[in-house]
Amino acid sequence: MATSTRIRSKEHRGGVELLLAENVPALGEQGEIVRVKRGYARNYLIPHGLATVATEANKRMVELHRQRQDELAAKKIGLIKKLADEVSKYSVTIEANATDEGHLYGSVLAADISKSLKAANFPVEPEHIKLDGPLKELGMYTVKLQLHPTIDSDVKVWVVPAASMVSGS
Repeated sequence: MATSTRIRSKEHRGGVELLLAENVPALGEQGEIVRVKRGYARNYLIPHGLATVATEANKRMVELHRQRQDELAAKKIGLIKKLADEVSKYSVTIEANATDEGHLYGSVLAADISKSLKAANFPVEPEHIKLDGPLKELGMYTVKLQLHPTIDSDVKVWVVPAASMVSGS
């Protein structure tokens, strides 16, 4: 009786290909295909819903999902670029109480600018507005906006005396 010796490559010994369903630190990100030991796959990754077996059908589904996500991201960036272009052509007027020398009794903050932009139908949140500090005097300011990590814009902000201050003079 002849004995046969089976030679396995180290790559196939106990390894299994998985498709990550979630980001797993030190292993990979969602949608990636990774090779792990069978025990790690069987005892941890699959039971915890972190991965699934990388079948051809699953790979196709992930690729289609990734394409849809890329299309949605491109569409979102297009809308943000359009918003940045429109808001750069707009100027905000904010009324504030001020002294005769033009110093404000309070100050104009990012939240005030955001509120004025939202009133004009520009969905700009206070965290998008990059001020060096609060605006404390009457005048015209060019304020930086960061609507996306790769998309910046400017908006003109006019700080004018409140109507009650003008009529009181």
